Amino acid sequence: MRERILAPSILSADFTKLGEEIKRVEEAGAKYLHFDVMDGLFVPSISFGMPVLKSIRKASDIVYDVHLMIVEPERYVEYFKNSGADLITVHIETLKDPEAVLKQIKDLGAKVGLALNPETDVEKVYPYLHLIDMALVMTVHPGFGGQKYIHDCTSKIADLATKREELGLDYDIEVDGGIGEGTIDEAMDAGANILVAGSSVYGGDAYENAKKLMAKF
Repeated sequence: MRERILAPSILSADFTKLGEEIKRVEEAGAKYLHFDVMDGLFVPSISFGMPVLKSIRKASDIVYDVHLMIVEPERYVEYFKNSGADLITVHIETLKDPEAVLKQIKDLGAKVGLALNPETDVEKVYPYLHLIDMALVMTVHPGFGGQKYIHDCTSKIADLATKREELGLDYDIEVDGGIGEGTIDEAMDAGANILVAGSSVYGGDAYENAKKLMAKF
């Protein structure tokens, strides 16, 4: 069985004590930190960018999982890599030349993630699975925290797990959106092994909440 990894999303953290919030989840055993970048174009919200990532990079040595919900991500991937990203995920919906952008990320020395939105057919990413380290299934509409898990998306997780077996590939499957104690089993049973959690971790004691979720692993 693949290693299961919790990736707390700092979008839901208390930014007045962000370094402490990061340390709390690391101490709990989280191995990834999810960093949601939103530009107000691809998604309605605006979050943060390279300066924030660079400033918190020194707070932890865990994997910085950078999720680019932005248009023309190829313009920025090098800056995010240089700011501390270990894994860079781009959305299939934003890419005019997916193969070129995925190879660009790989050539920079980062791991490569490819995401798809709830309304996007999972088959859209099939031609590029051989180029990635991780497929990200959005189980909410990107742009806002605290949304409910869209159960219809679970089949995409299962489809990606089946396709990985058929093709003999080795990518991880990450799920992002509405993950908490009531939905994490559904996502993992379908084949997800990296679980992004925002409000279910940072909506209270981050250490204790992260521990509760990882107890399900």
